Amino acid sequence: MLIQTRPQNPQAAAQLQRDGLPPLLARLFAARGVTARGQLRESLQQLEPFATMKGILAAAARLADAIARQEKILVVADYDADGATGCAVMVTGLAALGAHVDWLVPNRFDDGYGLTPEVARQAAERQPDLLITVDNGIAAVEGVAEAQRLGMTVLVTDHHLPGNTLPDCLIVNPNQPGCPHPGKHLAGVGVAFYTLMALRAELRQHNAFATRPEPNLSELLDLVALGTVADVVRLDANNRLLVETGLKRIRSGRARPGIAALFLAAGRNPANASAQDLGFFIGPRLNAAGRLADMGLGVACLLTRDADEASRLAAELERLNRERRTVEADMQREADGILNSVAVADSASLVLFDPGWHQGVIGLLASRLKERHHRPALIFAAADEERIKGSGRSIPGLHLRDALDRVDRLNPGLIVRFGGHAAAAGLTLRRDDFATFAAAFEGVARAWLTESDLTRSLETDGALGPHEFSLENACLLRDTVWGQGFPPPSFSGDFIVRSQRLVGDKHLKLHLATPEWESEAMLFNHDSPLPDRIHAVFRLDVNAWQGRQTSQLTLEYWA
Repeated sequence: MLIQTRPQNPQAAAQLQRDGLPPLLARLFAARGVTARGQLRESLQQLEPFATMKGILAAAARLADAIARQEKILVVADYDADGATGCAVMVTGLAALGAHVDWLVPNRFDDGYGLTPEVARQAAERQPDLLITVDNGIAAVEGVAEAQRLGMTVLVTDHHLPGNTLPDCLIVNPNQPGCPHPGKHLAGVGVAFYTLMALRAELRQHNAFATRPEPNLSELLDLVALGTVADVVRLDANNRLLVETGLKRIRSGRARPGIAALFLAAGRNPANASAQDLGFFIGPRLNAAGRLADMGLGVACLLTRDADEASRLAAELERLNRERRTVEADMQREADGILNSVAVADSASLVLFDPGWHQGVIGLLASRLKERHHRPALIFAAADEERIKGSGRSIPGLHLRDALDRVDRLNPGLIVRFGGHAAAAGLTLRRDDFATFAAAFEGVARAWLTESDLTRSLETDGALGPHEFSLENACLLRDTVWGQGFPPPSFSGDFIVRSQRLVGDKHLKLHLATPEWESEAMLFNHDSPLPDRIHAVFRLDVNAWQGRQTSQLTLEYWA
């Protein structure tokens, strides 16, 4: 393990303090590239404008026409948290703007990903005039063509990277060729929100709100925040503004019933809602529906305006999430058994397949193995008797989609289909080709990754001064939006272990001290005693217990 201190920028930190930021936050923001308070967007007026997003004005005009003619609109969304929140945003927003709208979420196991020709035929049974994809569609060349053959106009809203050929339809995607919009890291739900902003502006031009109230689209930002964080997109300034505004709605008690019910099911207090709550507690419960059952359950939870119905649906999502954890733990033990016979340190990748593994959980297992072994991991489960589906997660240093593209170019026909981005990807193989693919992917990984790439490292923000271990700072860090591309702060230091005891059978409750300061701390998923003196990497967290809040350290690594 290599522990590094993130490069500091004292001049920028001093400027941020002069601009009014608390000292600790100024130091942390400066180390993440913020040099002036103006870069920290604090009002929705500072959102990147929608007008420069390629295709969005044409899409808004087509949607305005659909509303004027009361055409039937059908939203087809992805089956993950980004797709579910994006579906809820698009359906709720279109309905508020006067549209006649319904929705469809494909089943992961029966339909596969995105707008396939089969899903287009399912959609046609609803007889829509206009079909809108959310968080999918940029690669659905055949599905779009089938939908159009069946008489539907298609509007694709997506954020994924396109392939070599685009579908022949209206497209709103900041990552499509020739799009100058700077919001390249918007999630699918963010693109849906932008599309609604453009539509509302189009309707204003037609004086559509002369006789009825204009809807406040900011009411959708609790959904936008959840989908953006859950999809682990880069939290650039624009995305952080969307997330922060959504979190403010949740904290103020204005979350929609489904999100409030999910917080309750997860045992989290929405009054203290953080980006970490959305990513680690709420998102997984929503995703459980798409992983084990039908994401229609999750979308229904997000759409309902009835608190009792939301509670019932959230309870079912909680049950599915507990089931997901059990399935994942079983798969983890089986994967560990396989890896016990492999020299992981001598490999540049982990590529595993078991016919009994659950297709909906392989992405989670890939993520766990990637974190544990610091290797790109691709995990496969059976799709049918002839084909297997894989889900991959990668480490910095290997762009996963580019690596799969390289395998495909070196071995034409080996991969049936694939897609994704730098950190995550999915693919389909013929079952008999698994060993050939594993060897080919290992070859590309070995060629592209260096020894330093394969060495796990932790980047910290250095030491905390004795006066900085405060509840005020812990609350400040909790309430700040951290995530992908804007990493949550961690710190390092030497401690004396004053006391330690086991809690919950697998966690250590610690009392740590330095010559100037002492604190309670937690080390999760570790049940062996620590030595008297340790060097630790830790987070400064808030511990809430029986109505009382205190600062607490959470250890991420010790030696």
